[in-house]
Amino acid sequence: MAVVSGQLSELTASTRGLDAKSDEQILTDTGFFWRERNGVKVLICRELEENGFVNGFSTRLGGVSTLVSVPPALAGGASGSDLNLAGFDEDAAENIAENRRRFLAVFGGELRLATVWQVHGDTIKTVVTISDIGNSDDRADAAVSNLKNVVVGVKTADCVPILIGDPVTGAFAAVHAGWRGTAQSIVSKTVGKLKEVYGANPADMIAAIGPAAGCGNYEIGNDVIEAFAANFTGSEKYFTRTRDGHALVDLHQANRDQLMTSGARAANIYTAPFCTIERPDLFFSYRLEKTQIRQNRPPALRYRPPRYITRAVRVICLDFGG
Repeated sequence: MAVVSGQLSELTASTRGLDAKSDEQILTDTGFFWRERNGVKVLICRELEENGFVNGFSTRLGGVSTLVSVPPALAGGASGSDLNLAGFDEDAAENIAENRRRFLAVFGGELRLATVWQVHGDTIKTVVTISDIGNSDDRADAAVSNLKNVVVGVKTADCVPILIGDPVTGAFAAVHAGWRGTAQSIVSKTVGKLKEVYGANPADMIAAIGPAAGCGNYEIGNDVIEAFAANFTGSEKYFTRTRDGHALVDLHQANRDQLMTSGARAANIYTAPFCTIERPDLFFSYRLEKTQIRQNRPPALRYRPPRYITRAVRVICLDFGG
């Protein structure tokens, strides 16, 4: 099994007033821990790592980009320290390349990153050869592989990132599940792809559901409610009504249920205890930062969401070591 290099560090207190001990205890109880190297802070699922999978949910800390949508004090770092990992239209290519290099350096070794062009659908890319790694323009919202020294990644900034690893076959997957992908059962289909391509047994799979917009903050409209109702029996349990035609949605629970319905064991599913909207000191949030831009823009400027937020900025990687 691969040994992940990088030094563990003490968890620092958040800007929301939680002390390090309480934050650390919450992470321990949910199966996660922090790894930090040269200022880059990554959330690791302990069970995946202990079963030989390099895995991580990146934060916004330790990069070289400057994202102006949230004041540095709120974002948890100084100006020019954002770890923007995507969005070549809105950030310098050399910044993104350096941010990705810093992120992968947390894990050590010579890792190659395979990503996809995410479109909020249910297409799954199978990374079979080295040539598949270089083609990141494939339209998909999940990727599966079993290649050594390869990490597959998805990009999120409120949507749900999910990592899956099968210790028996060595196959692994990264899934981007926004509300559209969740309504289309993308995580269930990814489990099916791991079974189809690699012969993986869902009961052996380990899944980590990463930081995303939480059900206490993620308000949606009737279009989402209707999409869920058209695809799931009993979908109303994922919604808490707020006002006419609107509700809060629990995408974490919806994807957890899909994993279990697909055959994954509840004991093998780990959910990170962070809401991206509540923790701008740690994570990018499209909804929160879009609001900040609207509030702070000069009156003469028309608002347009930055693509590095729309297309997301957090990369989640998974690799089965040999």
